[in-house]
Amino acid sequence: MVLLLSVVFLSSYGIQRYTLAHYQDDLYENGVIQDVARLLPTKIKRLETGREEEQIVDIIKKANKDHLPVSISGNRHSQGGHTYYSNGVVLDMTQYNQILAIDPKRKTIHVQSGATWDQIQKALAPHRLAVKVMQSQNIFTVGGSISANIHGRDIHHESLGSTINWFRLLLADGRVVKVDRETNSELFNHVIGGYGLFGVILDVELQVTDDEIYEIQSNTVAVKDFPEYVKKLRANPYIKLAYGRISTAPQTLLNSLFVVEYHHSFETLEQNESLRVLKSDEQTWLTEELLNFSRKTQIGKDVLWDLQKKYFLSLNHSKFSRNNSMRSESDFLLYKNPNNTDVLQEFFVPIDEFPAYIEDLKRFLEKDNINLLNLTIRYVSKDDGPTLSYAKDDMIALVALFNHGKKKEDVEKAQRSIQNIIDVTLKHNGSFYLPYYPYATKGQLVRSYPKFSTFVAAKDKYDPNGLFMNLFYERYRNEE
Repeated sequence: MVLLLSVVFLSSYGIQRYTLAHYQDDLYENGVIQDVARLLPTKIKRLETGREEEQIVDIIKKANKDHLPVSISGNRHSQGGHTYYSNGVVLDMTQYNQILAIDPKRKTIHVQSGATWDQIQKALAPHRLAVKVMQSQNIFTVGGSISANIHGRDIHHESLGSTINWFRLLLADGRVVKVDRETNSELFNHVIGGYGLFGVILDVELQVTDDEIYEIQSNTVAVKDFPEYVKKLRANPYIKLAYGRISTAPQTLLNSLFVVEYHHSFETLEQNESLRVLKSDEQTWLTEELLNFSRKTQIGKDVLWDLQKKYFLSLNHSKFSRNNSMRSESDFLLYKNPNNTDVLQEFFVPIDEFPAYIEDLKRFLEKDNINLLNLTIRYVSKDDGPTLSYAKDDMIALVALFNHGKKKEDVEKAQRSIQNIIDVTLKHNGSFYLPYYPYATKGQLVRSYPKFSTFVAAKDKYDPNGLFMNLFYERYRNEE
């Protein structure tokens, strides 16, 4: 068996490396733009790179004059056409990325919206400061993260929106306004999680926190006991970050679950300076190849789960700084294949619904053959602020990674499966996340986001000519 696995693994490794070496594909080429899922190639008029505020204002004014729609782009890791539109202008903000100010006393950082979390962490680390809320990976831009209202591993904060003091927004009419909760709460709540449909986020002031040393405690938890475990976890002020994984492997499908907790350590960074050094991706080729093995075979999923579980449980009592605890490897996510793609979806269910939800989800997956590669578990607090809030209650989030073909029939098949999963989620008073490929029906979206009509009305109010546009909004704005 070991010999067979070795042969299969090495064959997979060789094929994958050959494929990637001979597959040339850019996210913008010959006037056609794509996002990382590469499922919605779209012809645009032009791609403009924002570098200075006055220049960005001019780009918006020119698009207005030319009657061209504008989409706003960061690193294009949303997967549903959120950052471009047919025959429109795409404003690439990745070069508008300066760190403008850090205030250690107030614990704030002021940055331009094209800055990545990696840049922010590198700027904060010398001040012994760290980010409060960000994704598990640090390759995304702040503007894109605000537009999706991301959440992360911190179990005592809600979403990114809860850490924003204010931002400046370039509106469709060319005005620049400062937006915060007190003076412009309506616009504040529409822009956070608003997918770039209300204007260009220019810069933002974020709350940050102390960089600390955490000690990992990892363990297994039974699915039936998970709600009580989560409540105790969130009530413990000394547990700062946490996440879990539940098996997608055939032999243990949705039965095996492990958790990773980051406990506050009373050891200081001054006592262990080596922990302050920011880590980078190391040996991600192994993760890439194991994941590729699991894309292609059922036994690969069992092998990956077994190794993954053993590895994370082996981290018990390891120590990391907060900054490094929020710098997960990301290179392996940049999957690129001419025939198939990895797509993310995320589902949210109230904490007490979790065991029954998992039972229903398992029943569905046992009879459906969608290629589910991974399920990561996080925790999000009820958040009534953003108009398009995904957290109607204190929720457990399940981040799902699927793989499917790029042919029309493959996408349609995946769409049917994911719509069924959304139905299971809605049955348990849940919701789903919007930054990914739009498999959901309009009805499913409205049930998950009951204020969607309010969002549409506000969009018409602030942008009556529809200057800011993207494929995602076009689909759900018009579909009945």
